Amino acid sequence: MGSSELVQLFGALYGLLAVVFGAFGAHALKKKLTPEQLQSFETGVKYQMYHAILLVSLGFFLDFSGTLQNYMALCFILGTFLFSFSIYGLVISASAGRKLKILGPITPLGGLLLVMGWVLLLLQVL
Repeated sequence: MGSSELVQLFGALYGLLAVVFGAFGAHALKKKLTPEQLQSFETGVKYQMYHAILLVSLGFFLDFSGTLQNYMALCFILGTFLFSFSIYGLVISASAGRKLKILGPITPLGGLLLVMGWVLLLLQVL
């Protein structure tokens, strides 16, 4: 499996999970979460889906033969995981009365990686 296919694989997996988590949030968690928690959960799902679509698209259009492209993909893959999944963990643990505070600093780290991925994409375009 080449780098393009691996990027597409992550994009497809993140897209699949975004749909599953979105449905889970809309149905199973809707009665258990506060409106603020539900909004946070939905933010995680949205960002995950946005970046899933981006990863699939990048896999079609780039060959990942250069370092810049590889770092870009890595930033998007890790950033999406850290950002969205830490939000899911924070929200679900808080709704159970045991907020995993260790996840708090992970969310902005994931966001920073997403920003870096977009910066690297901008550099790639320029």
